[in-house]
Amino acid sequence: MGEKAVPLLRRRRVKRSCPSCGPELGVEEKKGKGNPISIQLFPPELVEHIISFLPVRDLVALGQTCRYFHEVCDAEGVWRRICRRLSPRLRDQGSGVRPWKRAAILNYTKGLYFQAFGGRRRCLSKSVAPLLAHGYRRFLPTKDHVFILDYVGTLFFLKNALVSTLGQMQWKRACRYVVLCRGAKDFASDPRCDTVYRKYLYVLATREQQEVVGTTSSRACDCVEVYLQSSGQRVFKMTFHHSMTFKQIVLVGQETQRALLLLTEEGKIYSLVVNETQLDQPRSYTVQLALRKVSHYLPHLRVACMTSNQSSTLYVTDQGEVYFEVHTPGVYRDLFGTLQAFDPLDQQMPLALSLPAKILFCALGYNHLGLVDEFGRIFMQGNNRYGQLGTGDKMDRGEPTQVRYLQRPITLWCGLNHSLVLSQSSEFSKELLGCGCGAGGRLPGWPKGSASFVKLQVKVPLCACALCATRECLYILSSHDIEQHTPYRDLPASRVVGIPEPSLGTGAPQDPRGTAQACEEYLSQIHSCHTLQDRMEKMKEIVGWMPLMAAQKDFFWEALDMLQKAEGGGGGVGPPASET
Repeated sequence: MGEKAVPLLRRRRVKRSCPSCGPELGVEEKKGKGNPISIQLFPPELVEHIISFLPVRDLVALGQTCRYFHEVCDAEGVWRRICRRLSPRLRDQGSGVRPWKRAAILNYTKGLYFQAFGGRRRCLSKSVAPLLAHGYRRFLPTKDHVFILDYVGTLFFLKNALVSTLGQMQWKRACRYVVLCRGAKDFASDPRCDTVYRKYLYVLATREQQEVVGTTSSRACDCVEVYLQSSGQRVFKMTFHHSMTFKQIVLVGQETQRALLLLTEEGKIYSLVVNETQLDQPRSYTVQLALRKVSHYLPHLRVACMTSNQSSTLYVTDQGEVYFEVHTPGVYRDLFGTLQAFDPLDQQMPLALSLPAKILFCALGYNHLGLVDEFGRIFMQGNNRYGQLGTGDKMDRGEPTQVRYLQRPITLWCGLNHSLVLSQSSEFSKELLGCGCGAGGRLPGWPKGSASFVKLQVKVPLCACALCATRECLYILSSHDIEQHTPYRDLPASRVVGIPEPSLGTGAPQDPRGTAQACEEYLSQIHSCHTLQDRMEKMKEIVGWMPLMAAQKDFFWEALDMLQKAEGGGGGVGPPASET
């Protein structure tokens, strides 16, 4: 019976037909046998229903085969069924031009990965994913746990397990999670890199407040709620007038004089001071909300985003301008190289940075910063004692300095004495680059650190979009939003100066003379090394700095590792002067 059924199945085989390429002819049709059926004869609803059972990866691959399947796989009805299968508890499909496709991809790509610096395990682990989360928008690790904000304003409290193995602290995956609050817009904690200081979590949220006590009428008001990071218990709450709406919150200053900076929808900055040492005491007091000097003295500015550390704040306007507040003389000297314009009596006066183009986003460390402009160029400034600026040396920079051969990053992060860059290595892969101090394993694969950006030994998820590093762990957030793209522009040919920049498509240099000068400088750096071990390490740094493709960099790094192991790390004699 099985042998008789095979010819029958072959005769009734369904043939795919595409309007652009026509039907595909089978062997039976060429012989004049069989009656192939086009898939277009089926009702579109039936085809969409069948395709919706495919995994998201297979669905995307099927949509790339021909024009017909591209239209069917891109239908909103298919993504609606997929979204309901991925997140059955999701009631709101979100917003945007393609709400169901956006929601499905957000929930399919969401994930929080982490890699512990200590211990023997050197691979990424994935934390538990809350079923109620509608994608991942922001995250923040604290002393004991991790907090995640999704795209509908739900803040999740992921309780991690921190264990000690042979005297080393290691992170394990989150054991459980709870919903901390709903209606959240943003959240912040102590801005220092060490999570030990992050005792409280400040949440900017929207709550319904009664207009008159004793009535049922209410209106939405913004408020700031303070939670204990250890238990998730709310210990303080402040409510603002309904006419003031905010979109971002950051912290700056010491615990006894903690300043909360609030960014309004109109681009104005307000601040208030809170004493954290008194938050857990059961009493109420009034705090004063005041307009920050950057908005008071420069009322025409419209701030788009802001970032802060313990002693400084960085503002980026909607026009791409950058203004700085520095509150301590030591950080001011590290950032600008002088104390000439520092006024200890007027620390809130904003300082404008001189930049060649519009800035899209930035990162702020303890005493150094990174800026990314509209052309995808990276500029670093500040202290460079450990090589955390990635300029190839350890010279401080008192003004923004471009990092050559590193362009169009996905995100940039600056820590205490090292920096990380998440970049697109190819069409379907991403890589993590780092520079600065490598002590404690903070630069995986480079324990001695590097003065230039080098590829780290971290397997980056395909949809990685944000990162953060603490003393114990490296965190990578994965979530893809189809409506958010970094609006990079092509650099005009008239503005290409100095060392050449790789072209967008081929990576070829645009200035052969600049390339020759750079190679001569690389050779002189290698010649200055006295041992073979130092030359190998310097060559690895130079490979990470050169405008090579990801596969080429991996090849050279692997080859250098093989040569280094074969030679046993022995010393060598410098090459003759004629060779350099």
